[in-house]
Amino acid sequence: MTTLLHRWIGLADRLATWAVRIAGAFMLAAALLVSFDVLVRKFAGVTIGGADELSGYAFAVGTSWALAFTLLRRANVRVDALYSRLPERVAAALDLLALVALLVFVGYLTWRVTLVLQDSLLFSARATTPLATPLWIPQSLWLVGFGLFLFTILPLILAVGIALAKGDRATVRRLAGARTLEEEAAEEKSHTAALQPLAGER
Repeated sequence: MTTLLHRWIGLADRLATWAVRIAGAFMLAAALLVSFDVLVRKFAGVTIGGADELSGYAFAVGTSWALAFTLLRRANVRVDALYSRLPERVAAALDLLALVALLVFVGYLTWRVTLVLQDSLLFSARATTPLATPLWIPQSLWLVGFGLFLFTILPLILAVGIALAKGDRATVRRLAGARTLEEEAAEEKSHTAALQPLAGER
């Protein structure tokens, strides 16, 4: 069971890594498109049209595709003023409870997105914009992100539950706990070290 969960989490991590890279590309493309549209409108007095619509799709899709990576890296914002002062056993139980609550919320959200997509396909819905984008296209991509998020949450809950039952609170913290200041500092240090060779080439 533990080996299966380890492989499942590993697969989710690889998928999430590629998804967040694509999400970043979406965001960058949206920023470039909007910037180009602003410049053309400023200096040529024309607009390419659809920049705001496409950037909205990119933001929505990119956000959903980045959720799984954020969860696996424990990079989400957490208010831990009280959490950091709790006994380890209580904090570990709350970490599991938080994952279960997240599963319920994201499961409901995914279900609602699925219903919206079904309606768009049934009625061949299009955006009421000059582009008249078929709405099933961005909605499908949006749903993929939430599906990946669910695929990532499930093995984490099982792994954290097993670790908690065994009293392995270190594993619970590693998988689902709030990051400590030391971990944050270590990550920033690694980022700085990775950027130093690039700075030296200038």
